[in-house]
Amino acid sequence: MKLFNIIWCILFIIFAGLQYNDPDPYVWMPIYLYGATCCALAARGKFYRKAYIAGIIVYICYAVYKFFDQNGVLDWATKHHGENIAETMKASQPWIEETREFFGLFILIAVLAINYIYAGRKKAGR
Repeated sequence: MKLFNIIWCILFIIFAGLQYNDPDPYVWMPIYLYGATCCALAARGKFYRKAYIAGIIVYICYAVYKFFDQNGVLDWATKHHGENIAETMKASQPWIEETREFFGLFILIAVLAINYIYAGRKKAGR
């Protein structure tokens, strides 16, 4: 778990840095840095289950919004037929940016959930 959390901590810091040129870095930098902080603490053996739950709840709510937003994932999948969102780094269409943000949230939720489960098992002595 230590290596898992070190890798994700580094990746989330990189993701946060890449948000600098984003239209809304004040939203996304803290989102990724929260994940990085949780992973950094977990890498040191400090698991905070309540912090994982708080992050998961907030990120799920935001992901649901991103999914159903006017230019969200549902729009990308239905109206734009799942157009390639990774072709270039520049998000030339709004649904590309929204879909990428959704998948960023999905990754954060998955990492926090893995840490939550691991922390529960560790607490139970498994």
